[in-house]
Parts: sequence; structure tokens; C-alpha cells
Amino acid sequence: MQCSWKAVLLLALASIAIQYTAIRTFTTKSFHSCPVPNPMNCSLNQETESADRLCDESPTFAYNLSKKTHVLILATTRSGSSFVGQLFNQHFDVFYLFEPLYHVQYTLIPKLTQTKGSTDRRIMLGAGRDLLRSLYDCDLYFLENYIKPPPVNHTTDRLFRRGASKALCSPPVCESLTNIDIPLEEGDCVKKCGTLNLTLATESCKEHGHVAIKTVRVPEVSDLRALVEDPRLNLKIIQLVRDPRGILASRSETFRDTYRLWRIWDGTGRKPYNLDVTQLTTVCEDFLNSVSTGLNRPSWLKGKYMLLRYEDLARNPLKKTEEMYEFLGIPMDSNVERWIQNNTRGDRSAAKHKYGTVRNSAATAEKWRFRLSYEIVAFTQNACQQLLVQLGYKLVSSEEELKNLSISLVEERDFLPFCLGHKKIRFTELVVDCSMCGVLIQCHSVT
Repeated sequence: MQCSWKAVLLLALASIAIQYTAIRTFTTKSFHSCPVPNPMNCSLNQETESADRLCDESPTFAYNLSKKTHVLILATTRSGSSFVGQLFNQHFDVFYLFEPLYHVQYTLIPKLTQTKGSTDRRIMLGAGRDLLRSLYDCDLYFLENYIKPPPVNHTTDRLFRRGASKALCSPPVCESLTNIDIPLEEGDCVKKCGTLNLTLATESCKEHGHVAIKTVRVPEVSDLRALVEDPRLNLKIIQLVRDPRGILASRSETFRDTYRLWRIWDGTGRKPYNLDVTQLTTVCEDFLNSVSTGLNRPSWLKGKYMLLRYEDLARNPLKKTEEMYEFLGIPMDSNVERWIQNNTRGDRSAAKHKYGTVRNSAATAEKWRFRLSYEIVAFTQNACQQLLVQLGYKLVSSEEELKNLSISLVEERDFLPFCLGHKKIRFTELVVDCSMCGVLIQCHSVT
């Protein structure tokens, strides 16, 4: 029996209507917007009984409901980031990684063509964010996409600065050591531990309560917004800044070939015509953009951002370290305090390489004043004046003022973390204080 074209059309329209109704029902009920376990919802309105019932019955997405905190030290080269990284590396319950984005940069962008171009930046940021998200989830296998030559059977001897991570140079990752052995110096780690087993490293990461990563390869905090807003993470950013005059002096001494023309200017008093001023201005521009975002306190950074001046940390290492741990909501252990005592009063000659962390921290912060000529300092002040003013770094107007250490060039400033307000909240039957910066729990206002 043949159907008319009208019957066929009616059947088709009926089918579409049924599918549309099903989709609408599915999306409006199964994905009802339930309260998200996030510190931003401490002021949620009370839900109705039916909504609560619906949330209880509906499937939930993957959120970070654990107490694990994901820490990112956002910095630039020669700003004191290795020192800050060690303040977390020494904590018994923190799994620390030193510059994992190094592998992304040197795999995706050929060394001879590494520039600050927008294309390279987009490539780096996209891949870098994916890698960070995986590492915070303790998926160290994701690193294998960027390590060259590729790891064999999840083992490699090419992880950049493995020795800077205590967890990667201790049992069970370092199978040749026992728990009673003295922690290894960075240079001894690869020699005594052999190749890195990424399976053991992944398991070690999972056993730690928190994950901290240091990077100088993300220009601005706004580049991290997707990670900050990712409900699977509890990401806290500590942005480390330093006087750009100090950064320039340190880079000129450390990277002598790259900054050769700056050293020529410093030594001869004559500015080379082909001086690459972007080696300075890029730092100031990135700092200014990033710090301006952080200090403007956008809602997506609430409870997630802390600004730290290297000079403040150098002068009061224990006090500033305690403030960082308070911001993170992580108890500071005795290992960290002991490391500070042993590594902030030392002779710089005790450091074995250019990234060493044993030093008289207060003296190091001021050392640039005797390394740079006044001409270069004046040039830097002109190029970076807006940043210097915003961060509270004083300008000098003469050679005498520059060399006079009795005059501090760092204003007294309190860059308080952008935290949640103090509020009492209720979680099921438990009343807790929601004053910590980013406590990741579902909470409702207490009347």
C-alpha cells in the first residue's frame, strides 16, 4: 500500500517534534544548574526543596572535591623564581615540578627562530595550558609528547632540571635511595637515580596532597584564565615580580652572550646602535599587563591570585613565605622553615651554578645597584616607568643616589591577596570559616 506525500511529510514532522521535546526535557532537567563546589558561591541564595531534590538526583560533572591545591608560580627569567620554587619543593606534601613548559617551547618552536611573535605565543600557550592541566591531574605521561627523544617504556633521562624536584629525586621515584638517605643535591640526582620512570613519578604525584609548578614561559596571568576557571582544578597563582633594573643586571651577568651588547654599553658608556631593547621592554610590558589584570581584581581571580615582590621576600623570607602558605591554605611545615634558615644567609659562592638558591637574599636583591651604570639605569627607568611606579620601585636621579644603599628603592607596600571576604558558611551540618583564599567546597550562607 503506497503512502501519499502528505502522509510522509506528517510523519517526518511528528518525528522532529518528538525529538525536539525529548532534547528540551533532557537539557532542562538532567543538566539543571546545581550549586557548583566553588569558593565563589558562598553567597548563593537558598535553593528550593524541589531544586535541591533535583540536584541530588541529577548526575554531576567532574569537580575538584579533594583538598588538593594546584599552585602556579608565574614569573620571568632571573626574577627569583627558582628560590620561590624551592619554598614549595621543600614541603613534604607538595609535588613540585621545575619548568615543565621548557619541553613545549623547545619542541614546538625551533631554537633558532624563537621569537615573541603572536603565532609562536598562541602555539606555546595552547599547548602549555593543556600540559599544565594534565600535570596538575598527575598525568605525567602527557610530557612524553614533548620530551625529545621520546621516552621508552615511560622512562627518560631528558627531563629538564629533574634534580630541582625533590619528589623526583627521592623514593619511590628514585629506587636506589631509601627514606633515611640524605636528600640529593640537584647535580647528584641523575647520577644516583638513573633514568626517570614516569609511572613511578605519576604515582608519587598522586600520593602528594598538592602540586606546585614554576614557569617563566607564560607571559601574563590572563593567559591562564581557562585554567583558573576550570572546575577540575583548584588553581592558585603566585605572581612573582622583581625590579626590572635588577632583572636586567642579573640577565646580563648570567646570559653573557645574549646580553653582550648591554655589557658593552655598561663597559664603554656608549649605547650600541643595534641594541635589542625588547630584551628589556618585553619584560616590562608583560609585567605591566599581568599585574594590572591582577590588581584590578576581576571576579575570575577572586581567591586565586597573589602578587609577590622578590625584594619583599628577600628582606623577610620567613614572613613572606608564611603569607604565601596562608594564601594557599596549606600548613607550612618545618622542612620549609629549616630550608629558609639554611639558604638565605649563605655566601653566593656556595651556589654551584647560575640557578643556585644559596645566597644572602637581602644583599642579592640590592646587588644590581653596583652592576649597572647610571646611564643604563636611567634608560630602564624611562622605558619601564609606569611599571616601576605601579609596583612601588623608586626612581633614582643620580649616580650617587643609585650607589647609596642607605636609600631604599623599594616603597613599603602591602599587596594583599585577592581573597574571599570573611563569612561563615554551612557545609551539610558543619559550619566552617570561608575566609581562606579559595576553599573549594559547596557552601551556603548562614543566617
